[in-house]
Amino acid sequence: MLNLYILKYIITASLLSLSLFSVEYPPKTLFDSIIEKKRLDVVILNSPTVFYMDSSEKQGYEYELISAFAKSINVDLNLTVVHTIKEALELTRHNVGDITVASLASTKEREKEFSFGPYYYTITEQVVCHNGLYKKKKMPKNLYDLPGLHILVGKDTHYENTLKKVKNAVEHFEFNTTTTLSTEQILEEVWKKKIDCTIVDSNLFKINQRYFPELVATMEVSKRKNLGFITRKGDETLNNKLFRWLNRFERAGKLEELNNFYFGFLKKFDYYDTKVFLKKLKEVLPKYQKYFQIAGEKYHIPWMILAAQSYQESHWDPKAKSPAGAAGLMMITSSTAKQLKLKNRFDPKESIEAGAKYFDMMRKKFPKQVEGKNLWAFSLAAYNAGLGHIYDAMTLAKKLHKNPYSWKDLKEVLPLLSQKKYYKDLKYGYARGSEPVHYVDSIHEYYNIIAKNKAKK
Repeated sequence: MLNLYILKYIITASLLSLSLFSVEYPPKTLFDSIIEKKRLDVVILNSPTVFYMDSSEKQGYEYELISAFAKSINVDLNLTVVHTIKEALELTRHNVGDITVASLASTKEREKEFSFGPYYYTITEQVVCHNGLYKKKKMPKNLYDLPGLHILVGKDTHYENTLKKVKNAVEHFEFNTTTTLSTEQILEEVWKKKIDCTIVDSNLFKINQRYFPELVATMEVSKRKNLGFITRKGDETLNNKLFRWLNRFERAGKLEELNNFYFGFLKKFDYYDTKVFLKKLKEVLPKYQKYFQIAGEKYHIPWMILAAQSYQESHWDPKAKSPAGAAGLMMITSSTAKQLKLKNRFDPKESIEAGAKYFDMMRKKFPKQVEGKNLWAFSLAAYNAGLGHIYDAMTLAKKLHKNPYSWKDLKEVLPLLSQKKYYKDLKYGYARGSEPVHYVDSIHEYYNIIAKNKAKK
């Protein structure tokens, strides 16, 4: 009987022990796994409003937003870069990454399929035209002013769907579509006055306005749409953390600061007309000419090239600041200043010295086949856009059977870096390739004016 009692006790105790160890604990959540691996896996779109490389630095409104969140929870960012929204959504459907960052508007169709995090920006679709239409008295003020204007949008975009609705509502309204030009390229066509107007999202217009200051947003043609990150359905823990973090981020004024940084400006640089430049050439350049000459002699760079570059960068304003954080006569970023051991970016002598040093560093990164005036142009372009993008352009030039060591050929290739079919296979991805071309051309013009002015004396 004792043995049976003991056996019964042992069995009962064993079952109790098993039941204790089989207590169901809460399953590991998505946020738990992120903290455990110390990494936030992000599917991110390579585009001017989301994420791109600028002068070898990671940039982009939404990139900075998700970076701030990752920093707040003390984890690293692991980026899976895609080039189209379609790619981003396909990876999301296959549960790649923890979150998708792609300037995605929350629509009824998307909300049926995906889970959106907190909204951080609101956009509308806008009609954008060249301000030259004011003089022609053709600037549209409402939908009924659109007939007769040459309007172009991308094929199969939501802009096309919007204009189809306008066509149904407005008699005699017509528009054209393109399968070859990106929205950014269409804006440039408007800027060049090759077409009258186009339709773009308000945030995209604001980004491009600094490069094409003659463009004007004349009216809104859609209801307001909210932008948000897409999180993984079925687990709201990351979403909840995002909501609480964004609330703190906004209350601290940091969201407004970020919005102003990327969208609150009117233009990045204002390219002064010749009369203004000639006036500054007479009144301002003499204050700094000695510093340009000293730095030019030290680094074997014609001082007038440095002076022309400085005017393009800052208009010879030693206190100048750009929306991207560059500062001083040579518009040097804080990270480059650290690299160059520059203590005071606002000191004219130090800024010019550092700018010449950085120019020289860029110049030494090119193969010996790049020489003469080509070398000056390549170095300036690298100073502006980053060395990596110039290397990409050289690689692309080879693929297109152009001379990768000639500025004449490279300036034709650089604008292609803003087209997905070209940049998607390149190391540094998307770049606003037209900007370094305008940058170098403008400096060349300023240099010629300075040289001619000095030759008269």
